[in-house]
Amino acid sequence: MSMIGTSVVRKEDPALLTIGGKYVDDLAPEGALHATFVRSIMAHAEISSIDTADAAAMDGVVAVFTADDLGLTGAAPNPMLNQDMLRFSLATGRTRFVGEPIAVVISTSREVGVDAAELVAIGYEPLPAVMTFEDALAGETLLFPDAGTNVAFAVPAGEEDVMEGCEATVSLKFRNHRLAPCPLEPRATVSMWSEADGKPFLTQYATTQGAHGTRDALAGALDIEADQVRVITPDVGGGFGAKNGGYPEDLVVAEVARKLDTPIRWAETRSESMLGLVHGRAVEFDVTVGGDRSGRVKALKVAMLQDGGAYPAVGSILPFITRIMASGVYDIERVDFGATSLMTNTVPVGAYRGAGRPEAAHIMERMIDVWATELNLDPADVRRMNYHQPEAFPLTTPTGAAMDSGEYEKALDAALAAADYASLRSEQQRRRDAGDSRLLGIGISSYVEIANPMANPEFGSCEIRPDGSALLLTGSSSHGQGHHTAFAQLAADLTGIPFDKIEVRHGDTAEVKRGGGTGGSKSLQVGGSAVYIATEDVVAQAKDIAAELLEANPADIVLDTTSGDFSVTGTPAVSKSWAEIGAAAAANDGANLIGEADFEPGGATFPFGSHISVVEVDADTGEVTLLNHVACDDAGNMVNPLIVEGQVHGGVVSGMAQALMEEFVYDADGNPLTANFMDYGLVSAAEMPNLVRIPQETPTDRNPLGAKGIGESGTIGATPAVQNAVIDALAHLGVRHVDIPVTAERVWRAING
Repeated sequence: MSMIGTSVVRKEDPALLTIGGKYVDDLAPEGALHATFVRSIMAHAEISSIDTADAAAMDGVVAVFTADDLGLTGAAPNPMLNQDMLRFSLATGRTRFVGEPIAVVISTSREVGVDAAELVAIGYEPLPAVMTFEDALAGETLLFPDAGTNVAFAVPAGEEDVMEGCEATVSLKFRNHRLAPCPLEPRATVSMWSEADGKPFLTQYATTQGAHGTRDALAGALDIEADQVRVITPDVGGGFGAKNGGYPEDLVVAEVARKLDTPIRWAETRSESMLGLVHGRAVEFDVTVGGDRSGRVKALKVAMLQDGGAYPAVGSILPFITRIMASGVYDIERVDFGATSLMTNTVPVGAYRGAGRPEAAHIMERMIDVWATELNLDPADVRRMNYHQPEAFPLTTPTGAAMDSGEYEKALDAALAAADYASLRSEQQRRRDAGDSRLLGIGISSYVEIANPMANPEFGSCEIRPDGSALLLTGSSSHGQGHHTAFAQLAADLTGIPFDKIEVRHGDTAEVKRGGGTGGSKSLQVGGSAVYIATEDVVAQAKDIAAELLEANPADIVLDTTSGDFSVTGTPAVSKSWAEIGAAAAANDGANLIGEADFEPGGATFPFGSHISVVEVDADTGEVTLLNHVACDDAGNMVNPLIVEGQVHGGVVSGMAQALMEEFVYDADGNPLTANFMDYGLVSAAEMPNLVRIPQETPTDRNPLGAKGIGESGTIGATPAVQNAVIDALAHLGVRHVDIPVTAERVWRAING
């Protein structure tokens, strides 16, 4: 039986659930000194002085460093962004958000470091905090005066009036608010220097989604070559996009370890994580949809403002991705999209679970409901009449999305049937007629996302040991997705080697030659494909060796993938095992049999789906209760349906949480109000409803597995479905919109406004 498409229980979990994982903070050598960062308490201020004398004199303190002490240069942002907006690893001259690191204390214990950090006296000359889009656009206060603007990036709108000729139009201004990623393992790093080939050599344990990218960032910042850096990524407790690349703290710890010539360790607190790890979303939309009164949408116009935070990072570029996916699953003739990314005195915004694609789905799915309400049409019918049809694929949208395949109506119909849509509408009307205060709402969301949007390649290898077991290496990086199980399934299916005799390793730049890490839902479709191709190569090589051992023509050698034995066609009784093949290969040239591959995908893939969310709203209090959620998420061919289901569950919960409660909030002066789990609305199982997962597989031709991404899909589909459900519950009261998160207070105000 093929292992591909089989729900194999994850092989990573037993160790994690029994003895526990090995995380960065577990791996620091005995005697390593502790780094504690002194962070800004001002959102925006000139730094007039830094007095470290009292902290440096404290028992147990080895040193205190500022930016001037370390001499680290400012890092220019991505070339697409304003190059005058440099960020230094420690604030230099000015601090731009609460939580920005200004100095670092090195101590013999973590406790001493915390106490000493309190003794570092920083003189501030306050500046006005830029907290709103209006303030940022006005430009009266500039975060980077030399830049002459608060604009870091812009996608210019078109000059054409795309609404010309439309029988009807609807417009809405709404937001997709700021979130904190909240991985359960905060960031940590350990830096150790040695000498190799007469050159300084850095070994760094890193909590990252990409060991090789982090290695390159460290090498660049430290002015050394990449081969002078080894990055090791052990178990990582969640990433969600936010643990991509090197952070300022990682660079500082490495430089301090070099200066002091001793190992340095750092692990952040939860509040530090909330104020140091990049945030997500933080956008506002001004959208108009136009078309025919029959319900056909002909035109879409979007003006988007992106809050990039205090320093331009990947989040400031994300409107580019949002633009590509702006029209979603719909066949819309004309699209005009403009966006501006602005700097504010807040935590920088980066990639978070979907990274630009949830924003695009939010635009269309909110507006389709507004459009349906305007025309007094059922929102399911409006979606159905506007979908791209299966026979139209492959296709390219007006914004340049080169889509591979899609069965949008099929996914919607499956979700509607599972939710029993007709009965829900009947019950909703019954409650309205009876004057029931328990208002029922049904929300629909149909989405498509772009997975691996930059069509990045990935490395993989398969090595056969003399005992017949296999070692797979991948340049991808696992932080909970199930890589080790899915990749082992691929190799087991091709080789017949027992699943439990296949080891998967990642995250060590000294062992894995190259790699792009994890992001953009690309792991299986690119990393898995690389492993698959490398394993095919190993099988081909093994057949040549088997031919020698069996004194036969290689073309006549067959592999029984059930038993894992090689034999000559027609004579299965005489065979050679993988152990015999592996031993022969090692004996021939002293090296194990190995195949390697760098898979170059044929483009991005486009996972899609439809979600139905059912909510109950208490008309007296505004409280929202989730009753049911149906998700049909299509990620192409599934290697392991159980892993797919787990990814969908996690994603849906994340999307629901954004719709209901999660929000990172600042006051008008830039002080964070939700910088820990006491104040930030992190979701728990208690708030979640029944979740129904409907499988659907529409393959892609852009990789040999036919697989698309799944890690972000649930998040993208769930948020607008929940929001639409709440507004649907209130529609008969005249409510046309409620911004997310749809908290009880916000809903109550909408009902009584």
